Amino acid sequence: MSNIRITKQFSFETGHALYGYDGKCKNVHGHSYKLSVTVIGQPISDSSNVKFGMVIDFGDLKKIVKEEIVDVFDHATVFNKNTPHVELAKELSDRGHHVILVDYQPTSEMMIIDFAKKIMKHLPDNIKLHSLKLQETETSFAEWYAEDN
Repeated sequence: MSNIRITKQFSFETGHALYGYDGKCKNVHGHSYKLSVTVIGQPISDSSNVKFGMVIDFGDLKKIVKEEIVDVFDHATVFNKNTPHVELAKELSDRGHHVILVDYQPTSEMMIIDFAKKIMKHLPDNIKLHSLKLQETETSFAEWYAEDN
C-alpha cells in the first residue's frame, strides 16, 4: 500500500517578545499564526474499520493539535522564562492575562520545534509526523521536516 501525506491547517493568535533582540521584535507584539501539520502513513485497509481508507481521521488530528497547541497558545503571550521577561509575565498573569513561559526564545523556529515534540507524542504508532509549517506573517514562516531531524 502507498504512503499518503495528510495535511490539516490551524490558525491562532499569539503574542510574544524576544528578549535581547536588536530589532522591533524585542517589544511585546502578536501574530496571526497559521500552522500546517502534515502526517504520513498508509490508509487503513480493513474494510470493517469505520475509518477504512483514511490515513488518520482529520478530526483525530485536529483534536491532538487543538489540545496541545491551538487551545494553549491562542490569545496567550509567550515569554522565555530564563530572561527578565519573567517579571513582565508575572505582572500580566497577576492581571488575568494568559501567559506561557517556555525554556526557549519564542521565535517561530523554536516554537515549531516545541510543536513537533508535542504532536509526535500523541500520534498513533503507524502515523509519523512528516512536516510542520508555522507562518508568522504573510511572507515569513518556519518549516520543520522529520527527514531533517
